[in-house]
Amino acid sequence: MIKPTIFGQIIIFLVFAPLLTFTGVEGKMFSPMAITLMLALGAAFILSLTFVPAMVALLIRGKVAEKEVKPIQAARNRYLPGLNFSLKRPIPVIGGAIAVFALAGALFFTLGREFIPQLDEQDIAVQAVRIPSTSLQQSVAMQERVEQALAGFPEVAFVFSKTGTAEVASDPMPVNISDSFVILKPRSEWPNPNEPKPELIARMEARLELLIGNSYEFTQPIQMRFNELIAGVRGDVAIKIYGDDLDAMSEAAGQIAAVLQSIEGAADVKAEQTGGFPTLDVRFDRDAIARYGLSLQEVADTVSAAMGGREAGLIFEGDRRFDIVVRLPAAARDDLGAVGALPIMLPETGQGPRASIPLREVASFGFAEGLNQVSRENGSRRVVVQANVRGRDLGSFVAEAQRRVADEVQLPTGARLDWGGQFENLQSASQRMSLIVPACFILIFGLLYMALGTFRAAGAVFTAVPLALAGGVFTLILTGMPFSISAAVGFVCLAGVAVLNGLVVMTSINKRLAAGLPLEDSIREGMIEKFRAVLMTGIVPAIGFLPMAIAHGAGAEVQKPLATVVIGGLITATLLTLFVLPAICRLMLKSKDRAGVLAT
Repeated sequence: MIKPTIFGQIIIFLVFAPLLTFTGVEGKMFSPMAITLMLALGAAFILSLTFVPAMVALLIRGKVAEKEVKPIQAARNRYLPGLNFSLKRPIPVIGGAIAVFALAGALFFTLGREFIPQLDEQDIAVQAVRIPSTSLQQSVAMQERVEQALAGFPEVAFVFSKTGTAEVASDPMPVNISDSFVILKPRSEWPNPNEPKPELIARMEARLELLIGNSYEFTQPIQMRFNELIAGVRGDVAIKIYGDDLDAMSEAAGQIAAVLQSIEGAADVKAEQTGGFPTLDVRFDRDAIARYGLSLQEVADTVSAAMGGREAGLIFEGDRRFDIVVRLPAAARDDLGAVGALPIMLPETGQGPRASIPLREVASFGFAEGLNQVSRENGSRRVVVQANVRGRDLGSFVAEAQRRVADEVQLPTGARLDWGGQFENLQSASQRMSLIVPACFILIFGLLYMALGTFRAAGAVFTAVPLALAGGVFTLILTGMPFSISAAVGFVCLAGVAVLNGLVVMTSINKRLAAGLPLEDSIREGMIEKFRAVLMTGIVPAIGFLPMAIAHGAGAEVQKPLATVVIGGLITATLLTLFVLPAICRLMLKSKDRAGVLAT
């Protein structure tokens, strides 16, 4: 067993190598798992060549006879008729396997796609957004009503909020935006413990809609930060519009938001608010300023001093000093009549004291809506439309959104779109795997050729890979799970097990061919000899992954796709090795002489 063991270990290492190439979030999630598995397999390989033989020599003494346990013997007796059928009629067996693979390939493209499964953090984060002119006091008062509404649900333990930017500005926000963190009670304390969390969120949304002046976005605390790290926005999907004309970009953003709201699965759709901030519009009457002998600078300084303040002295506290700034009180600044009545001194004429005129004589005042914010990225102005996805996979949602936005929205001249968020990470990870996985499979095929000595034998074993993956696809379809990076890791594990099983069986067949047995007898005896090993390789990992597949605790959402793919794939991989691989060997291999040299 030394030769297949060494090559099998190298193949398993190559199978897990693509996981080490992950970057970003997926790299932090799955690289430790790959490193742990590879270290464990390396240690197990060393122990199998050193410790295990020594313990066998110590513990197994006297007369040794190999006997099959009754379940394995019964399974082998039931397996023999199927094996004989595969050897006598290889073409129908192979044709059936190809049909199964073709069906799995067609079904794979109907699977939804997402970056990583959505974790249930048990708690809820609610962002409340108000108009840009909302003051801090008003925002706090409105947020208190939001907290009272959320805390009124019996499922909620307590609610706390954060408004604006803290002194440590790790999460800068204007005062018109508040983050509420809703901490839920254990499900056992809910009035209806079986109520799905989306239904609770829907009830919360319905109650909060009664509070006028707020728009809301529901997410989860960790998910919110996670999305911000990925694309700089809190939504699952971020559509970034780049260009120069901010007004035209904002109009296009509104159109895109309207399209997204009409797509199934869209939630919390929001376009970045670039305008709407109230500003004081001051228009200077240059002719009047000239008639009164004033300069434009003098009038502008008076307006600036009244609204923004003017330094009037210093105050000292120990070795610290502070400027004293004098300006109109807030109530007077909001009263345009009071601002217009401010006196402005006229130049001295030498004919009595200096006269003054009201500021309204040389300037007019009014309120207008100005820019709320101007965001830039990569040297261009940017407007973001963001949305969360609920009750639908991310990939199909983005595909439909891209198609409809392209058909229904006309972008301004010179503007461009960039789709980001979690979908962007899914694309980059998929592209990386599409390059690295084929390269690793080419190396695996080369190792199989070195281990088995012929291209035909290596090709027969390598057919195990696509047919084994079919079981993983069927399992995802049956369980209703979308394809994700977690599921992709499961497919990687499957490929290694399938190749390893085929290598062990083919080594046994090669051994008999080299001894001069006919091809059919070599395949039959080799399959019977390795029947127990193949069966155990399929059953033991499936049992090991079963707790992950049925888990319901925190973090189970990430484990389930991986475990589900492996369990389903192990079933088809085992059936493939036991029935399809003999049929493939029957067609692809033939004896040239009694020495059992395989034709290439």
